[in-house]
Amino acid sequence: MSLLQPLSRSLRSSSSRLSSVPNRFAGVPNRGMKVGVLGAVGGIGQPLSLLLKNNPSIKHLALYDIVNCPGVAADLSHIDTPATVTGHTGPDELSACLTGCNAVVIPAGVPRKPGMTRDDLFNTNASIVASLSTACARYCPTAMIAIIANPVNSTVPITAEVFKAAGKYDPKRIFGVTTLDIVRANTFVAELAGMDPTGVNVPVVGGHAGITIIPCISKSIPPVKLSEAQLDTLIPRIQDAGTEVVKAKAGAGSATLSMAFAGARFTNSLIKALLGDRGIVECAYVASDVVPGLDFFSSPIELGVDGIARNLGIGGLNPRELALIEGAKDELKTSIQKGVDFVRKNPPK
Repeated sequence: MSLLQPLSRSLRSSSSRLSSVPNRFAGVPNRGMKVGVLGAVGGIGQPLSLLLKNNPSIKHLALYDIVNCPGVAADLSHIDTPATVTGHTGPDELSACLTGCNAVVIPAGVPRKPGMTRDDLFNTNASIVASLSTACARYCPTAMIAIIANPVNSTVPITAEVFKAAGKYDPKRIFGVTTLDIVRANTFVAELAGMDPTGVNVPVVGGHAGITIIPCISKSIPPVKLSEAQLDTLIPRIQDAGTEVVKAKAGAGSATLSMAFAGARFTNSLIKALLGDRGIVECAYVASDVVPGLDFFSSPIELGVDGIARNLGIGGLNPRELALIEGAKDELKTSIQKGVDFVRKNPPK
């Protein structure tokens, strides 16, 4: 018997097992989507890019950062999925990265460290987001722009103001990615209720920092019954979950892996909608008139080929959740205005 025969049988057996593993993108055709990731070398950017490389609807994954991007691109390019991966370094290569993009995800920026709030990140990340948004307005003005860089409550208004200054603003195409709040809410609610988190969907509205993160447990699918004492613990945990990770990492980073998972989920939903799938709903922080006096607010939105097809609003909340929204208004107003003022004081060049 040839020594190769057992190996051949082993490979056939392994191939059979692998082919039986479910693929959430099985049967999805590659239709030429180009997706840019700005900040692709960072703690969020690398795992986010890895997850997006697994989506066969992406034909071209264009990665950008200020250093080391060709290495990350080379590494990802060896993965046997359809997307071509290119790496682009520095402002001079933004044009090549962004031109032709259908969607751009921006995780660029400095991470949170122990003792820092998202607001502490503002001065550094505001400049980064303004600069990258300026490039997006110039090279891919009709792309879907998904902002991960914190503080999202301010960086999304910054992006909107930059696009307005360029005469390219379409509020249906700019999103603050709050999906991590929903992912966390699903996980924590499932833990309390003894359920599979993949079958739980808890809308989270408001914003993406502290008390502006408002989990709508009353709208959970499937419905859950939690005591007031459980809610007293659960809601602050969802609101402060980012700090929980920062403390657990003891100065070594922030919530990078879970944020990458959430960012990939939102981006994949965008791509499905761009390809014509209907009924795709995600929560996101967007230009909104859902809450009077707030120009931006996170709520469930239906995605479509042109971005936001429909804002589903926040109807049917219970008194506790409505009170949480009321308590978040001042902080949201301040954060929104801070982003607007930043661009007015530092107009795009």
